[in-house]
Amino acid sequence: MVKVKPEEYAGKNTLIKRVQRLENEKEMLRLELWKHKKKPPGTAGYVLLLLGAAALASSIIYASSILAFIGLGLAFWGALLLFARPIRYVSSSLLDPTTVSTLTTLDRVIADLNYKGKGIYLPPRYLKDLKEGTLFIPYEKEIITPTVEEVAQEKVFLKNPEGVCLSPPGLGLANLFERELGTSFAKVDLDHLQNNLPKLFVEGLEMSEDFEMDVHDNVINVKITESIYKGLCSEVRKLSSNICGSLGCPLCSSIACALTRATGKPIIIEKNQLSKDGKTIEAYYKILEE
Repeated sequence: MVKVKPEEYAGKNTLIKRVQRLENEKEMLRLELWKHKKKPPGTAGYVLLLLGAAALASSIIYASSILAFIGLGLAFWGALLLFARPIRYVSSSLLDPTTVSTLTTLDRVIADLNYKGKGIYLPPRYLKDLKEGTLFIPYEKEIITPTVEEVAQEKVFLKNPEGVCLSPPGLGLANLFERELGTSFAKVDLDHLQNNLPKLFVEGLEMSEDFEMDVHDNVINVKITESIYKGLCSEVRKLSSNICGSLGCPLCSSIACALTRATGKPIIIEKNQLSKDGKTIEAYYKILEE
């Protein structure tokens, strides 16, 4: 039995506490960054505009060209701070129709090929790059996952088992989540997602008013209230069951991508539904045992 010296034990404890402190500071800085993203520098702009106006008025009273130049400079920077925005927002009325057309095409392709299976989100070990994602749709209704070797060939159509490999609709969103949180979901666990996705959705990206994630054994329930994607979700539901029942809309798909990366296991969307008032999206994900 190896004995640990008291000074070595104290050193390890100090290191652990320091790492925890740095993680807490990192989280606080991220929250501060999100707050600044929400609030453009309006106060500074108004102050500079007022100072500029005061300097211009003084230049007229005292017939001073120096005060006039100072006033023009302050007014210019004030107007720039008021009208310049670090983030450009796009109306969902423009975003939704663009996405729906792509999903409609995907829905038709799946229907024409007569693929009946439920989409299976494959974990990172099937892929060369952690930022990539693969959605396998089997030909038959039976839920069966292909081998790593089969997927590694990067073919669209697989023969054993028969099915098709596609890029998930929410892959881009999942990668955005990772960039905002400053981590790879393949290197964290479900607890990390439970603690950080609500803050990301509500405060970071302002995608919804509320976000809840509950884990019960191998079933994960996600509830999103007043999401900016609620209109898109409603439109997608008008298509056949291939999208909502198998692949999921971009929002539900992005969460499935995050879950399969964090768990390292295949994920399927068992069920998703939109509340009668259209305000709440609720999705149920299942972790598959290979």
